[in-house]
Amino acid sequence: MNPGQILQFAVAGVLANKLRSALTMSGIVIGVAAVIILVAVGTGAGAATAASISALGSNTLTITPESDQGGGGRGGVRISGGGLVVGGGPRPVTPPGQAGPSTQTDRGTEIRAAQLTLADAEALVDAELAPSVASVAPVVSATSVTATRGGASHEVATLTGTTPSYLTNHDDAVQAGAAFTDSDYLARNRVALVGVTVATALVGGDGRAIVGQPIQLNGAAFQVVGLLAAKGSSGPQDQDDRVIAPMTAVQDTLTGYGPLSSISVRAVSAEAVPAATVEVTAILNARHGTGVPDFSISSPTSILEAVSEVNATFTLLLGAVAGISLLVGGIGVMNIMLVTVTERTREIGIRKAVGAQKADIVGQFLVEATMLAVAGGLIGIVIGVAVGSMSIGGFQLVVAPFSVVLAFAVSVAIGLFFGFYPANKAANLRPIHALRYE
Repeated sequence: MNPGQILQFAVAGVLANKLRSALTMSGIVIGVAAVIILVAVGTGAGAATAASISALGSNTLTITPESDQGGGGRGGVRISGGGLVVGGGPRPVTPPGQAGPSTQTDRGTEIRAAQLTLADAEALVDAELAPSVASVAPVVSATSVTATRGGASHEVATLTGTTPSYLTNHDDAVQAGAAFTDSDYLARNRVALVGVTVATALVGGDGRAIVGQPIQLNGAAFQVVGLLAAKGSSGPQDQDDRVIAPMTAVQDTLTGYGPLSSISVRAVSAEAVPAATVEVTAILNARHGTGVPDFSISSPTSILEAVSEVNATFTLLLGAVAGISLLVGGIGVMNIMLVTVTERTREIGIRKAVGAQKADIVGQFLVEATMLAVAGGLIGIVIGVAVGSMSIGGFQLVVAPFSVVLAFAVSVAIGLFFGFYPANKAANLRPIHALRYE
């Protein structure tokens, strides 16, 4: 028999029982679609997370004081907030196991609280010591701030006091009005930029009406000069529920004068982030006079790398779970083909009696199994791509091309692998026994 005849017989065998063939294919359809959809979920979630993190500024470093380095870490040094460098000799340190102040640490020569100051931020703007640093913005954060206007009020998630450089560092834009300036910072003007969530809570609509209006922040009057461009949500955190104002005005009214909450540093490029990190670390270590850093430096790039690793594992897990469906579908194909061989035993005997070779019988049943798997794979791809292109759960699913190719290749392999045993069993039937089969 030539390949054309084998294909003709295989098609006839598949169409002889359409319902059974459709049910056999359903396992492959579900498996292929599940692989594509679940991988699309993982890929889409990863893309959404990456976009949210990148919105923070791909080449931005955030420096924060370490409130507790732990008794067993970094040589057993413990640092916590509470004051400036103390001169005139070391203070007593409570021995281990005894109650006592937790804000002091014996460094051998001094006791220093972990903190960042405005002078630290100013020291980082040094073209010689930090050539990889483009701009620096000191930051103070106020907590439990309520914004009010007229009869409306809103609990602000994040209130940031900083300089105009902060907007550049974090790729923030103003969609209505204008940003505050260095003159506002130096003059201690009580002006503010508000996020879309805060604006809509206070004035409704799209929030643009708030520009130029006065608001109260914990009772202190501020003039809204601009509406920040929307950044969306990152998981449970609403990045638009925020207020940004000059640090001098925030210190005057909300936080008082003390150490900084953090320092925002922008590297000259994303590639210069590692160099900027080294330069910042060296400058602050020299200024603080500590053997180990009493601060930590993070960047969206490092966070994104960590998240990407987790997301890759998550996507692989989803794909593996979906792959089980494909395996079950393959077992279903083999099961149905074994039933088919049993039902068509007499037909096989007749064909072998009139001269059909073993390879002809193997080819026919192998082609039948492969046709079922391929047809199921193609239908599964159509369903998977259709569902995988939808927006679900607040983010856009992204179909990964490799998942489509992999799912189809596996479906074909399943047809060949799980079809071989039934085909070989049919080909090994002895004609005399097959003809006598009832």
